[in-house]
Amino acid sequence: MTFVLHALRLLAVAVWVGGLVFFAAVEAPVAFRVLGATTQFAQLIGGSVAELNQIGHACGFFFLLTAIALWSRTSPSGRRLLMMESVLIIVMILATKYVQSGILPAMERDRSAAGGDINAVPQDNPARVDFDRLHARSERVEGSILFLGLGVVLLMAAEPISYRPAAPTPIR
Repeated sequence: MTFVLHALRLLAVAVWVGGLVFFAAVEAPVAFRVLGATTQFAQLIGGSVAELNQIGHACGFFFLLTAIALWSRTSPSGRRLLMMESVLIIVMILATKYVQSGILPAMERDRSAAGGDINAVPQDNPARVDFDRLHARSERVEGSILFLGLGVVLLMAAEPISYRPAAPTPIR
């Protein structure tokens, strides 16, 4: 059972961090190359960030549930690592919630105030200025979430490995 819990916890982090890496390294650059700075690009990226944040919430809560289940099966040194990982996951969940419920709706209000296409208004337009400020903030927060996730991966790699005795080899 312990192996299954470790595997599920690792899967939760891999899905979340992998999604963040895929988004930043593949989806956003390719979408920009194909669509340019268009309304369709903004809708694709905004929708993708919202979905990725939902996946992050689910993976984060799943990680925490498996960490709770592992607590009693873990050594004291392993518990310290488990606690640090869980704290980082909680910070990641909170940061994701901030982007989802604070930054993205404000960016959407700015886009609506600009007539739906933020790139169609001058750069000194108040809605555009605020949108650009919020966009930079969202990039910093999402980047921080990625680095925190990589920190969780490194802490997981430092966990003590419990070896089981090898099964005896049959005598021929």
